[in-house]
Amino acid sequence: MEKVDGYLMKYTNLVTGWQYRYFVLNNEAGLLEYFVNEQSRNQKPRGSLPLAGAVISPSDEDSHTFTVNAISGEQYKLRASDAKERQHWVSRLQICAQHHTEAMGKQLSIIPQTNPPLQTRSLSMASQGSGSSPGSQHRINQNSNALLGLSQLQRGSSLYSSRKSLLPDHLLEAREMMSQAQGQHRDLIQSIEGLPSSQGPSPLDQDLLLLKATSLATMTCLSDCLHILQLQQVARQKVPLVGPALEWLEPKLPDILKNGGTLPSISKDDDKTEGTVLEPLEMDSCDIAGEQEEIDATQEVDDSTPSEEEDLGAVEEERSVILHLLSQLKLGMDLTRVVLPTFILEKRSLLEMYADFMSHPDLFVAITDGSSPMDRMVRFVEYYLTSFHEGRKGAIAKKPYNPIIGETFHCSWKVPKAATPPSAVPKEGTLCASDCYNVRFVAEQVSHHPPVSGFYAECQERQMCVNTHVWTKSKFMGMSIGVSMIGEGNLHLLEHGEEYTFSLPSAYARSILTVPWVELGGKVNVNCAKTGYSAVITFQTKPFYGGKLHRVNAEVKHNPTNSVVCRVQGEWNGVLEFTYTSGETHVVDVTKLPVTRKRVRPNELQGPYESRRLWQHVTESLKERDMDKATEHKHFLEERQRKEERLRAETQTPWRTKYFERKGEDWVYYQALWKTATHSSSPVSPPQNP
Repeated sequence: MEKVDGYLMKYTNLVTGWQYRYFVLNNEAGLLEYFVNEQSRNQKPRGSLPLAGAVISPSDEDSHTFTVNAISGEQYKLRASDAKERQHWVSRLQICAQHHTEAMGKQLSIIPQTNPPLQTRSLSMASQGSGSSPGSQHRINQNSNALLGLSQLQRGSSLYSSRKSLLPDHLLEAREMMSQAQGQHRDLIQSIEGLPSSQGPSPLDQDLLLLKATSLATMTCLSDCLHILQLQQVARQKVPLVGPALEWLEPKLPDILKNGGTLPSISKDDDKTEGTVLEPLEMDSCDIAGEQEEIDATQEVDDSTPSEEEDLGAVEEERSVILHLLSQLKLGMDLTRVVLPTFILEKRSLLEMYADFMSHPDLFVAITDGSSPMDRMVRFVEYYLTSFHEGRKGAIAKKPYNPIIGETFHCSWKVPKAATPPSAVPKEGTLCASDCYNVRFVAEQVSHHPPVSGFYAECQERQMCVNTHVWTKSKFMGMSIGVSMIGEGNLHLLEHGEEYTFSLPSAYARSILTVPWVELGGKVNVNCAKTGYSAVITFQTKPFYGGKLHRVNAEVKHNPTNSVVCRVQGEWNGVLEFTYTSGETHVVDVTKLPVTRKRVRPNELQGPYESRRLWQHVTESLKERDMDKATEHKHFLEERQRKEERLRAETQTPWRTKYFERKGEDWVYYQALWKTATHSSSPVSPPQNP
């Protein structure tokens, strides 16, 4: 085992970010240690991670990052200077981890003299041998003691009070299946290596080499997972040992996450008596949720909410809760009704996230300025592709609040009428209303099961509007979560008599056990029946081997002539290049586009079911990093929604939406521009109910 040391970048959290640290692989002790710098390596390490039972995995984010996951649940996320250095560290760490894992397995298996030996991965690899120096044996004892919580390891003592197998039936079945899979893997390798080189595909064919590597990586991953489960099972045996009982990764769940758990009383202020209600009693009325808010645009002010979502560091701290949650999920399970932990929440509602997709309203208004049908289709594609970057707050994937039925969100943007370059965009609040176009937005949660949101935006001066309804459907996919955006949007350019229909991509939260991140995937179709122009936009997910993140490409086509008039390629959160058939190119750097802050009424002026006022106590608790209180407030809102739903069912009262009405499978804004001949100065603000 080669000695390895050097500088790596270590990820702490979104606030602290990446930091250079000096790492040392201590092969004899089976530890990965790190120091502030090379000069301090003779001092006590700043941190260390035992490698016995650890899983070392290259990250799929890029070619430089990898993770070290200890059996205790602790994790290091590290980044090398290049792909070659990463591979060197990963291979050395894996060799060291395998050596000490096998040694620990052997040490544990020889303790019970009269019982069956511990069935671990080490038995299938025993022929590879392991070090047996006095120093390494001493460290094995220490590692075993630290990792499994054993106070004594004495030869001849009985580990269990009966001859009952150490492994339950389901793990024995898993071992049987693993053995079959390993045999199939060996057969595959032998078949490939036995191919004659004179005819047909060669054993060195690129696709066959990729197949071998994929099969090997899969078997290694499955073997590591099974090994950890076996160690966990040993640690959870209820039969007492010599000394304290074993403990290993037992999730310490708050009562709120346990079945039958009771909620403590909810208070609005720590200084007030426990049991104080969160909102005025009027909010308990089902009728208020169905009433339209009276929106006064003059009360709106520039939004002061931070544009970046802070990292609470909870992904690392609450790892056991995530593991407990994942253990109850199955592949393909619909997560619509699964209550997720509070610490993974963003501090905004899903309805507000849809509004943040409109953070480039200047590009939205510019669509109708296109001089030809082709130009307007290309402008729409440009606006569409640039909208997703600002819709995500920060690099880490967090989940916005699930809107409750009847919840709404209102905002607006001011767009300068004069054409100005991005560097000359005036500061917020420096333009009067006559110098700007006004883009208004309203969103409403129109259905609970399924969870459907409707949102509508318009610029009355430019006679354009967009109406969209979305049903988000989440599925568990193992180490990621997929969110399908089911629904359709319609953009109306009344000045040109054109209507553009479009769909939405799927979103994926990857690496949910480490530092989750978001990517988009799927094919989106845009079509304008009147002009005959259409576009196909493909969001590409990162392949298993190689490839870049967040890639997207698109083609704009004139259907009557079946000719492609423009192609787009790049990253949806980076640089996009538009290439026309004439040879002309147009480059857009999404990260440098000016962002227009939305204008929102202060919470105290909002209606009780407007998003920010509705979720204000959850948001405040998340800002204070008080997860227990945030969970209580969130539970209060969810329970009230269930209570109101039961009441409507008992009284057979149908749900009344506020701003959207159902037309077949679609949800349409009740006072859309294309439906009205005359418009008020604030068309999104509905008239008061009679």
